[in-house]
Amino acid sequence: MNDLVERVDAVLRSLLPDAVVTVDGKDTGYGFGSGYTGLVFTLTAASRHVTLGLSHGARLADPGGLLEGAGRVHRHVKLRTVADLDRPELRQLLLDTIELRRAMVEAG
Repeated sequence: MNDLVERVDAVLRSLLPDAVVTVDGKDTGYGFGSGYTGLVFTLTAASRHVTLGLSHGARLADPGGLLEGAGRVHRHVKLRTVADLDRPELRQLLLDTIELRRAMVEAG
């Protein structure tokens, strides 16, 4: 699972090169600033998968059906293999999340 965590981390850092990265226990947050206000992604390792949280993911289109969760705001994707990172639908969700969150942060 460590290899998958490292690969997801590398992808997130490449898409959000100026991210403020915070670690809280086993969770890692990536955002436009510290704290919840600028949060874009979360990364949490579990024993059989990595959970990739998308801030405000409930607002995103998900034609690939990757998003999980029933909350009013956030969604997540469970990644089980490194190959999951190559899915174009996932890449689009990540880019859409960054775009959405950037617009929200800039709007205040």
